[in-house]
Amino acid sequence: MISIFFKKTILAGMIAALMFAALPISTAFAAGEFDPTPPPNGEVSTERLEKFWARELKAYERLGKVFDQTDAMIEKVQARIDKAAENGKDVTAVQAALDAYEAAIEEARPLYESAAGIVNSHAGFDANGKVTDAEQAKATLKEMGAKLKEVHSAMGGTGKALREAIKAFRDANKPGDAPAERDS
Repeated sequence: MISIFFKKTILAGMIAALMFAALPISTAFAAGEFDPTPPPNGEVSTERLEKFWARELKAYERLGKVFDQTDAMIEKVQARIDKAAENGKDVTAVQAALDAYEAAIEEARPLYESAAGIVNSHAGFDANGKVTDAEQAKATLKEMGAKLKEVHSAMGGTGKALREAIKAFRDANKPGDAPAERDS
């Protein structure tokens, strides 16, 4: 009898402890004095403008690397397609994807090159990417963003489609997989 009473008391105490553990112990505090105040509506701090500019420049530089390496990559993929075709493989999907990618590159390259003027003038920013005129900096960021979107739109996902076509070709033509016709 005592052990049942003792077990029930322990159980009730554990349930109460779990209920209290689920409740928050501390209260929420307001932000400290070191938090910068948000700018008024419609305004963006110079710090954020500088971060956006740095991000746009990185995107521009990455695109430049892609355009620099594209010709060699296209030649390499074309050589592999030609070799696979010589070996009797069906390369139509990969060839179509490569042709679409190549056409998109030719359309996007002048758009990318026209963004060089924006980067070189960097209106509203100094040579180190610091804001000198917030309004000009905003306009430059909008112009650069629109230009990069144009390049992205001109590419139309052809790079991804090419990667997927190559992967599908590889999966369909794995080196240990012999067609069923050869088994008979």
